[in-house]
Amino acid sequence: MSYKSRFTFLITIDSLIVLLSIYLSHFFLNPYAAKVNLIIAVSSLVLLGSHHLFSYVFRIYRSAWRYTSMEELAGIFTIVTSSVLLTVMTQLVFFHTVYERALIIAWMLHILFLGGVRFACRFTLGLKRMNNKLRTPGKRTLIIGAGDSGRILARQLKATEQTDLIPVAFADDNLQLKNLAISGIDVKGTVDDLSSIVKENKIEHIIIAMPSACPKRTKEVITQAKLVCENVQILPKIEDLVLGKLSISSIKDVSVEDLLGREEVELDVNAIADKINGRTVLVTGAGGSIGSEICRQAAQFNPSQIVLLGHGEYSIYKIERELKQRFKHIDFPTVIADIQDYGKMVEVMEQFQPEVVYHAAAHKHVPLMERNPEAAVKNNIIGTKNVAEAASAAHVKTFVMISTDKAVNPTSVMGATKRIAEQIVQHMDTISSTRFVAVRFGNVLGSRGSVIPLFKEQIKNGGPVTVTHPEMVRYFMTIPEASRLVIQASALANGGEIFVLDMGEPVKIVDLAKNLIRYSGFENEEIGIEYSGIRPGEKLYEELLNENEVHPEQIYPKIYVGKSVKAELAQIKRLINRSMDISDAELKKMLLFMTNEQSYESKEVEYV
Repeated sequence: MSYKSRFTFLITIDSLIVLLSIYLSHFFLNPYAAKVNLIIAVSSLVLLGSHHLFSYVFRIYRSAWRYTSMEELAGIFTIVTSSVLLTVMTQLVFFHTVYERALIIAWMLHILFLGGVRFACRFTLGLKRMNNKLRTPGKRTLIIGAGDSGRILARQLKATEQTDLIPVAFADDNLQLKNLAISGIDVKGTVDDLSSIVKENKIEHIIIAMPSACPKRTKEVITQAKLVCENVQILPKIEDLVLGKLSISSIKDVSVEDLLGREEVELDVNAIADKINGRTVLVTGAGGSIGSEICRQAAQFNPSQIVLLGHGEYSIYKIERELKQRFKHIDFPTVIADIQDYGKMVEVMEQFQPEVVYHAAAHKHVPLMERNPEAAVKNNIIGTKNVAEAASAAHVKTFVMISTDKAVNPTSVMGATKRIAEQIVQHMDTISSTRFVAVRFGNVLGSRGSVIPLFKEQIKNGGPVTVTHPEMVRYFMTIPEASRLVIQASALANGGEIFVLDMGEPVKIVDLAKNLIRYSGFENEEIGIEYSGIRPGEKLYEELLNENEVHPEQIYPKIYVGKSVKAELAQIKRLINRSMDISDAELKKMLLFMTNEQSYESKEVEYV
C-alpha cells in the first residue's frame, strides 16, 4: 500500500472511530431519545478536526500498527485528551455550557477504540507470523539473560520471520525470576542449570543476552554454554540496548576475542578530539590490520583528511574504498610508497603537512625475520628512522610508533629491530620539536600472521593444530583495543614515552587452541594438538617492560608508561652502515647484542 493510500485509510478509520465514540456517548446517556442538535454537531466537527490535526502533529499516522507499543498508546492519550479539551473550550465559548458526561464517555471510548484497533492489528499480525514460524522447522532456542535485552530479543525473535530461531526458555542468575514467564517464555533456571535446561527443553541453540555483564562473567557463561550446546551466539554491546539499536542483527557468533575476560580500554574522547578534529593525520602501513583499524578509529574524530600510506596497492585500495563509503565528509588521499625511501617520505610529509603521524608499517613475522634479518633492519629500523626524520623536518606535532612486547629483552631479530626502532623514536624526541612516543602491545588477535587464523585453517582441514610448546604464554589484545591504545597515546603524549596496555593475565597458547577447537564445534579428541618445538627467536614468556623502564604508576586507566632509556645512537648508525656488508649470522648477533640492556652496562661494545 502506497503512503497516500495508507494515509487515506488511517484518516477514514480514525474518523469512523471518533464519530462512533460521540454517538455511543450520547446513546449510553439517553438510549431512547438521543438526537443531534447544534451543540453536538459543532462539537463533533471540532473533535474530529482537532483529532486529525493533533494526529498529524504527533506523527501518529506514520506509526506502523504491527509495532504498536505503549509509546503509541501514550501518544493516542495525548491526542484524544487535547482534542476533548479543545471541544470543551468550544462549548464554553460559543454555547456557554458543557456536555461533560458525554465528553468523558466519548474520551474513554475514543482512547479504547483507537488503541484497541491498533493493538488488535499487532496481535493478529504477530500471531500470523508465529504460526508461520511454527509450521516450518526451527531451532529451539534458550536465551541466557532475562533482563531488558533478553526480553527485547525474545519478542523480536517471536515477531520476525527472518530467522528460524524459536525462543522456548530463559535462564537467568536471578533466583527470583525462576518459574516466572517473561514475554510468554518461562525462566527455567540459572546458568548453573544449563545442562538440565538444554536436555529437558531439547535446546538446539543458545543466545547469551548479557551485554552489561563484565567480561570475566561473560567468559564463564560462554564456557558453560559451549559445554552443553554446539551453537552459541552472543549480544555484544550494552550500547545497542541503551541507544535502542538492539535487533536480530546484533547477534554474533562467539569469538575467541570474547574470551579475553578483560574490560576494554575506554577512550578520553575530548582529549583525542582536540588532537585530531579538523587536522591532517598520516598513517603508514595503512593497509595492514593495525594500520587500517587506526584509520577507522581516527576517522571517528573528524580529521580533515587521513593520508593512507602503504606499500601494497590492493590493501590501500580496500581501506580507501571502505573509509570513503563510511566517512564521506573526510578526504582520504592515498600514497603508494616504501618507507625505506627517505626522499619519498620527505616529499610526502612536505606535501600533506600532517599534524599527527601513526607509524604502523613494519615487518612483524618472527620466523620470517629470523631468516631475513637484512630486510628486518631495512624496514623496521631504517624505515622508522626515515619516517621519523621526515616527520621532524615537517614539524609534525605528534609521532606515534607501533611497537611490540617482543622488543623487551628481545631474543628474535624482529624484536631486536623493533627495540632499536623504539630507541630511534626516543632519541628523536630529545632533538626535535615533534613529540615522539612508542606504543607497545602483545599479540593481536586476528591480525595478519597471528596464531588465530592459522589455528582456524588447521581446524577446518581436520587438524592437527600445531602449538610450539605446552608452556608458551602470550599477552593478547583485539585489533580495536590495540588501535584505541595507539589513538589514546597521541592524546597523552608529552614526548619520549613508551605506552603499555594492561592486558590482564597472559594466555597459554595451548589453552587458546583447545578453546578454539571447542568453539568450532569439535571435541579436543576429534582435533589433535601437536607440539612443534620453539622456533628460532621465540620465547616462552613475553614481557611488557624491562627492569630499567618500569614505572610504578598508570597515567590513564589500564595504560602504563615506561621510563625513557638512553639510546646508543652511535651503535645504531654503525649497525645501519654495516647491515648490508655482513652475513645474516653476524647481523643477528649484532642486533641481539645491541638490544641486550645489560651488555651496555657491563661490557665494552664489540661492534665498532
